Amino acid sequence: MTAAEEAADAAALERFRTLLRLPTMSRTAVEETDWAAFDDFVSALPTLYPLLHAALEREQHGDGGHALLYRWRGRDAAAAPAVLLAHYDVVPATAEGWEHPPFAAELTGHGDERLLWSRGTLDDKGAVVAILEAVEALLADGFTPENDVYLSFGHDEETVGSGARAIVAALDDRGIRPAIVVDEGGAVVEKVFPGVHKPIAVVDVSEKGITTIRLTVEQQGGHASTPPRMTATVRLARAITRVNAHPFPARLTETNLRMVETLGAHANGPLHFVFSRARRLQPVLRAVFARLSDETRAIVRTTTAVTQLRGSLAANALPETAEAVVNVRIAVGSSVAETLEHLKNAVHDPRVRIEAVDANEPSPVSPTSGAQWEHVAAAVAAVHPDAVVTPYIMLGASDGRHFTTISDAVYRFTPFEMSSEERGTLHARNERIRVATWLRGIRFYEALLRSL
Repeated sequence: MTAAEEAADAAALERFRTLLRLPTMSRTAVEETDWAAFDDFVSALPTLYPLLHAALEREQHGDGGHALLYRWRGRDAAAAPAVLLAHYDVVPATAEGWEHPPFAAELTGHGDERLLWSRGTLDDKGAVVAILEAVEALLADGFTPENDVYLSFGHDEETVGSGARAIVAALDDRGIRPAIVVDEGGAVVEKVFPGVHKPIAVVDVSEKGITTIRLTVEQQGGHASTPPRMTATVRLARAITRVNAHPFPARLTETNLRMVETLGAHANGPLHFVFSRARRLQPVLRAVFARLSDETRAIVRTTTAVTQLRGSLAANALPETAEAVVNVRIAVGSSVAETLEHLKNAVHDPRVRIEAVDANEPSPVSPTSGAQWEHVAAAVAAVHPDAVVTPYIMLGASDGRHFTTISDAVYRFTPFEMSSEERGTLHARNERIRVATWLRGIRFYEALLRSL
């Protein structure tokens, strides 16, 4: 690396640190959000990225105008555009329990082990700033894309995603149907698939549906000194244990099978034999995935997690209403209706009301072959030539799901290498990224933009 390249990387890192220090924490209770931090983020961008703001058109959408949409005009105005998608809000964090304060953006270590500590490094300011850096560098190099490129930066992905929905609505009103959308999602990982020793670039082509299910029991209250045999809370607890005792059936979707076949070609020993014959050995694989780990179990079935409970308002009063909130991640190939039916059959108690508070179906599946898939695969190969690129179904959620209404090719891939320990810091303490990893992420977006 030349001295000029080292200086450019150092300058990019300082810009990243500047934006990480702004505590853009989105909160479910909107009135508790510090919007001044979001205003500071939006205001800082033109100074940090002058070429981008001189060449691209910027619009502000959503409440407060905090969702940002940039348009980079290409040479062919008639061609379908591309969208690079990311979000700059982060989940809340306090300094308690962190090795380095969450918004200090401190650096430690040296060389390949140099680390940048901050909330948002991995989720998702790392991608936002890497995209900005890639565009700024390409503009400095005199590059113009073939077709229009939109940069969409949401401000509330961690809560309700209203910014992304507002941007999708604006694009839809203009009749714009992107040829490809690339959002956060899978990463470059190692040692997560048995028998495969190469790094794996996990590109999500769909995501599970997310639905909040409420279990409610209403019955006569009274004094806790004379309880009935079956209180509302006992009935609710029985319903919860029945849900837990009746997991959803395991299934292997076409995406699952493609993933197993792709990775099986690189597996060693007997696993190569099994994985390369995935279609013929589906019953065996379903059983293996359902037992191997929490993550593999989530790959093959709809999952439920009871996250909130509510009962009496007093220690000595019987509850008149007992309530449980269940976070359900619906597998691709299933539906909200099928999920409700399964839960009702599992609970088997007409006195437990089961209802979907908000219902989100699984996302459509994007192509795993063809020009758009190859754009992503080629950009991965340019930066990670040894990585195996595989399709995957995202277990979480992203703003990308909103774009499936206007694009048939929505991919979710965060171009950073993440160890299992680093992935464990997502939405948790001590979130951090290796500096060399983040810089390679910039190169990924440069390669992707050049290929579109």
